[in-house]
Amino acid sequence: MDRAGPNVQNKPDDLHRTPNGNVLLFARNFFRHPRMLGSIVPSSRFLIKQLLEPINWGRARVIVEYGPGVGGITMEVLRRMRPDGALIAIEMNPDFVSYLRASITDKRLHVVEGSAVEVDEILRRYGHSRADYIISGIPFSTIEAPVRERILRKTCDVLAPGGAFLVYQFSTRVLQDLKRVFGYVGRKFEPLNVLPAHLFICQPVTA
Repeated sequence: MDRAGPNVQNKPDDLHRTPNGNVLLFARNFFRHPRMLGSIVPSSRFLIKQLLEPINWGRARVIVEYGPGVGGITMEVLRRMRPDGALIAIEMNPDFVSYLRASITDKRLHVVEGSAVEVDEILRRYGHSRADYIISGIPFSTIEAPVRERILRKTCDVLAPGGAFLVYQFSTRVLQDLKRVFGYVGRKFEPLNVLPAHLFICQPVTA
């Protein structure tokens, strides 16, 4: 397993901890945009570990993250990702975009201010047509149904063969949509998080 360390301003020992400033930034934005975040605090290290468990780091050249927030998952992906990999983080909140660009200087990371609906266009912008893995914590249950459908369809379309869409949510409301679009959906549960989280491992079913 390749474990090339990113050039981040956080010390290695801090990668599993969220500094108080990050928590305050996250909480402030939760109260401003609760429907965008779904939780008042960032993901726990327990959730991050279980969420990333299905990834084959040896083959993962292109990874996309929807809604990276203050970068807890982002930094762990960079810790594990191969040296020639690319991580494209798509974030709608300008405060989080500014924070990520200022605090993580790893050249494999591309922070894009935009929507997951544009994932196909954003991949092409960076010279890719497919993603090996797509990670998401955006609260699908609060997204309007037509937009949710477009995100899921485009996500399915851009996944490379053998790739997976790794999702965590605080409810199971999106499960039926995931099954309908992807066909195969594996399930896990992580109680050691605020809030306890449902994890879904989604893969397109090919004929």
